[in-house]
Amino acid sequence: MTIKTIPHFLNGEETNGVGERTQPVFNPATGEQTGELRLADAADLETAVANAKKAAETWGDISLAKRTAVLFKFRELVAAHIDELAQLVTSEHGKVLSDAKGEIGRGLEVVEFACGIPQLLKGAYSDQASTGIDVFSYRQPVGVVAGITPFNFPVMVPLWMAPVAIATGNTFILKPSERDPSASMLLAKLWKAAGLPDGVFQVLHGGKETVDGLLTHPDVDAISFVGSTPIAKYVQATATANGKRVQALGGAKNHAIILPDADLDNAADHLAAAAFGSAGERCMAISVAVAVGSVADALVGKVAERAEAVKVAEGTDPDAEMGPIITAASKERMKGIVTAAADGGADLVVDGRGFTVPGKENGYWFGPTVIDNVGTDMAAYTEEIFGPVLSVVRVETVEEAIELINSNPYGNGTAIFTSSGSNARKFHRGVHVGMIGINVPIPVPVAYHSFGGWKSSLFGDKHIYGEEGVSFYTRGKVITQRWPEPKQHSGASYNFPSTTH
Repeated sequence: MTIKTIPHFLNGEETNGVGERTQPVFNPATGEQTGELRLADAADLETAVANAKKAAETWGDISLAKRTAVLFKFRELVAAHIDELAQLVTSEHGKVLSDAKGEIGRGLEVVEFACGIPQLLKGAYSDQASTGIDVFSYRQPVGVVAGITPFNFPVMVPLWMAPVAIATGNTFILKPSERDPSASMLLAKLWKAAGLPDGVFQVLHGGKETVDGLLTHPDVDAISFVGSTPIAKYVQATATANGKRVQALGGAKNHAIILPDADLDNAADHLAAAAFGSAGERCMAISVAVAVGSVADALVGKVAERAEAVKVAEGTDPDAEMGPIITAASKERMKGIVTAAADGGADLVVDGRGFTVPGKENGYWFGPTVIDNVGTDMAAYTEEIFGPVLSVVRVETVEEAIELINSNPYGNGTAIFTSSGSNARKFHRGVHVGMIGINVPIPVPVAYHSFGGWKSSLFGDKHIYGEEGVSFYTRGKVITQRWPEPKQHSGASYNFPSTTH
């Protein structure tokens, strides 16, 4: 097998940079190395930031009409390359092709939202706020933005950030995950083909040194981050200490509560899909099913049937519903968590620890797993497993279920399955969570709303994309103006200015 070199994309072209370090990229379904990723050093970082700063001097002054023309063209190009992007995602992440295409589609929604940026950047005007004085306001780009994105959505998450940042007049440096970087390179080429000026969108590969460089560089103005909670906290603390605005989305432990009045077949179908889709490597995956009252035994039985029926195979298999785990280390960590739960007294209803795909024994496989009677002190409950493991916790009332969710440190997403409008309303008003589904297991908001959690799932006060994304990537400016007639008395006063004159 030919191992490809994956370079950076700086100032409109692919380049190996000057850094000499590299990192292997693997196909999780086979365990084989497929690429060699070039890693940036300090000089590469300086080059990328200098390019972005220079490009920002002119891109922010480009007319809205020209900016949106680029966005419309980029949208067309991404749509035309969905199959190619999906193949890259599947080859390096492992998720099935249909799921990869799904993430690209959700990313395209944000591109389409950004195409309407002129409507969202309109300012406000107050005529005659005081005699002969008008006041108006508008928003301007912050400058250079860095996006640090996770492995689990190598297309969607960059498309949640970059189109809004670029449409609002900023330049954008993408630091993607080292595990599946190739899709980012194709996105960079599509931006260039759409007519985006060199330096406005760049891709810089690297590890912690590169991240720290972006967080502390004086010419980087804002940081968008999606990843685990410990790193999100570090990103926010470090970047804000260096004078940057930050949106840092962290981890999750998403609960779905199932009431006795729910349609159990419908609930079981959606729980299985939400827990095992993308091998559970989603920050919006359902990892805890909270069975309320008498529903528990029947629910567990139905979910177990569906878990055992999931078609696990290489992502290119047209019948595949779930692919491998991203790394061998992740697989071993999950195995340890599941084993500890079983040893601690939980009931291992469906065990995916020994799963493998014939002919792909070196791949990073972990089958759908269902654990019943999980204690809230077990790692299976307290840790973000980020794998195809569904823990079932039993409670007696909807109030107890709400309290369970609110006592969890995370607040990303949650769901309720019920036929009771009263209980649904009590739930969505009572839970301390940012995104809530009612008979919808993965409540990812559409692009014209915003995505973001509460508590330890978000650090910073702005959610990603939507109007909050526009607010994050811009800053307000207010102008108070007077145009006196020639030789007219100015009305200057040593008193604090008042609008009553």
